[in-house]
Amino acid sequence: MRTASITRDTAETKINVEINLDGTGIYDNQTGVGFFDHMLDQLSRHSLIDMTVRADGDLHIDDHHTVEDVGIAIGQALTAAVGDKKGMNRYGHFALAMDDTQVATALDLSARPFFVWTVDFPSAKIGTFDTELVREFFQALSTHGGITLHIDKVHGINSHHIAEAAFKSVAKALRMAVEIDPRMVGVLPSTKGKL
Repeated sequence: MRTASITRDTAETKINVEINLDGTGIYDNQTGVGFFDHMLDQLSRHSLIDMTVRADGDLHIDDHHTVEDVGIAIGQALTAAVGDKKGMNRYGHFALAMDDTQVATALDLSARPFFVWTVDFPSAKIGTFDTELVREFFQALSTHGGITLHIDKVHGINSHHIAEAAFKSVAKALRMAVEIDPRMVGVLPSTKGKL
């Protein structure tokens, strides 16, 4: 089983993340930020990565530290769970349509973090949630998960749809990348000899 449990404890947040890469998309995410929980649920369900997140953050200030630190912890958990990466696909891509919106993701579990974000939102808020925090989450995930991550909005006019399509398209690409290729069992998906 490719599983990991990460605890991140700072003066701003206390985070616990548990994941199972070989799950069925079972989730139990409680961060105190309702819209963000909804997005994490999508990430789990559509990647088929079982995920439990518990976050206690300084929400009396704003949601920023909680969202960013959850991204850090999930990235660290992914790094731990993939292990030596032998047999996995490594790469993933998915163009996801959601009503008015299409968001395309391409990623590489390369251990070389690089983040490209060409997504804009027509509004600064989704309810009480700052739309700029979507980028902050994925930046943290990319950096601490060692992921080359490109997320591009093709089109979209509804901020909720844009955010949700981003999470779902990353989830589907991640599912592809972490899956084991039956023709590559025990083989590293690289000519370098190391990832």
